[in-house]
Amino acid sequence: MRIWTLIKIIAALAVLGVMAFTAMLAYHITVRPLGGVFAEIIPDPADVVSNPHAVAVDQMLDSKEMPDIEPGEKAYQKALELIATGSIAEAREKLETIVNLYPSSSIASEARRIVGEMSLDEILSSDHMEGKSTYIVKPGDAYLSIATKTRTNLDCLMHLNGLTDLGSLHPGDDFIILALDYRVLIEPQRKLLSLWSGGKFIKDYPIVRIESSGTLAALRTTLDSRTGFVEGKKLIVGNKSYRQSEKILQLAKSPIQIRPMAGSSEGGAVLPRGIYLKNSDMEELNLLTRPGNEVEIRLSPR
Repeated sequence: MRIWTLIKIIAALAVLGVMAFTAMLAYHITVRPLGGVFAEIIPDPADVVSNPHAVAVDQMLDSKEMPDIEPGEKAYQKALELIATGSIAEAREKLETIVNLYPSSSIASEARRIVGEMSLDEILSSDHMEGKSTYIVKPGDAYLSIATKTRTNLDCLMHLNGLTDLGSLHPGDDFIILALDYRVLIEPQRKLLSLWSGGKFIKDYPIVRIESSGTLAALRTTLDSRTGFVEGKKLIVGNKSYRQSEKILQLAKSPIQIRPMAGSSEGGAVLPRGIYLKNSDMEELNLLTRPGNEVEIRLSPR
């Protein structure tokens, strides 16, 4: 019993000591510096200012020579690591964070480029069925009517189903369908045309040239039509030569067209009014759009 009593006395003294030390520390902080061990724990602000080492540390922290890590750079580096290890879905999430939250970052354009490649790999693959559906051919169906009722286009229908021509249809045939409900955003100041699915970024297409009689005005409209030209001859969708033609997208209620830069069908020194893209980009955009898609010309950068 004597040993147990001694232990309790020691414990009580320890508790009292801690309480006394805490009270003195509070007095040191709020009323008056006490010096000694308390000064080691919480230095007097005056001593910090007069301490050359502390001043040097502050100067170093404020120095412009310290590394300047841009917002989003950490996420970008992590995304690259994830891509290297095959974690594509996680990498895409990191990159989309940069696209949506840090659009003016110096690494945003590279993040958008990588996301664009990932998007197209998924969209144009018949093995990736997310966002796609299957259509069963019914009596009386035709290719163009199927494309219209499923909100796609013939080019996309043929691509996803590996068709080289429009052969005979038979009831019960099935097709992979991708509804093309994308939104086209044109930003003249940034010289970018981009494709979006609601608020989700899909891909950027650099604008090579803008031909307009004046400054483009902000505009919200839709795609009115898709046409092709071969040697100056206009072809409608469904014509046998359409897939090899020079594609042109016409905006509704506007003279503006989206056109390929090289080999403009009209020829001559004066190019038609329009937004000009590289030929390969124009082919891809034509594959992913249909009449009725929303189009916005936005003058202020996003």
